[in-house]
Amino acid sequence: MTSGCQQSGAPDGRSPFTGKAARAAPVLAVKIDNVRAARPQTGLDAADIVYVERVESGLSRLLAVYSSRLPQAVGPVRSARESDLELLRQFGSPAFAYSGTQAKLEPVVEAAPLYPQPPGKTPDAYFRGRDRAAPHNLYLRPERALKAASGASTAHDIGFRFGAAPSGGRDTSSYTARYPAARFTFDWSAERRGWLVSMDGAPAKTASGQRLVAPTVVVQGVRIRPSRYHDRWGAYSPYTETTGSGPARVLRDGKAYEAHWTRPSPDGGTDFTTASAGAPLNFAAGQVWVVYVPEEAVGGGAG
Repeated sequence: MTSGCQQSGAPDGRSPFTGKAARAAPVLAVKIDNVRAARPQTGLDAADIVYVERVESGLSRLLAVYSSRLPQAVGPVRSARESDLELLRQFGSPAFAYSGTQAKLEPVVEAAPLYPQPPGKTPDAYFRGRDRAAPHNLYLRPERALKAASGASTAHDIGFRFGAAPSGGRDTSSYTARYPAARFTFDWSAERRGWLVSMDGAPAKTASGQRLVAPTVVVQGVRIRPSRYHDRWGAYSPYTETTGSGPARVLRDGKAYEAHWTRPSPDGGTDFTTASAGAPLNFAAGQVWVVYVPEEAVGGGAG
């Protein structure tokens, strides 16, 4: 069995998601819009983990996980996908905020081991911003969402390990992960001790204008296949398989490390090991970005 839900992934008093000091707190996952009209996003810099997923038309969407810190607002919030349910099972029964789902997927979300928090269920947790047009202006008040999900699971080990970097690695100044209609570039900044995030060729910033930076970026090679569900125009949503095993590239401290990931079951976390020795691969403490790409795409992207 994977160590995902059984051991404390960090010493007492530290977040198993970031390796930094944090109180024990419930988990909130939020589906966040990522088309150009939705940027800059609000509250993304406060997330413990940011997952990058491919959606219809080769575009991207983000799934941000919060526990250590709760910003006043998060968004813009968008709709859920089938593969979110498998991804979120490793967190136990988290609160899950999203703007809605396809009609046939809705009962599947309701039956999943989580606390669904769409606007129809917790309307007072959402508000519309005035600076953008719908649907890119729906925002969440995280504290209200968690108040409505009082049974949400507390943050626990999902397989991440934090500590000194492994030996080896290749000096890397920049890495780009690509989807058919989106790309993410991570540029190493020694001054910020992390990877500066760019989206579609433009610097990714917070709502206050600060650059997004991630101490650790995981480019995880997975199988991406059509989901069982499609939109009103007949386009099937991609389904990202987050269980199984495959290659990965871990970026930290200005280096890229070849890695292997394993997640035998949805209820467990993901173990990352060095490709050469099979030893646990430590992340740098702080926010972690996980970018899901097709398995064959893991090898490229380094600059």
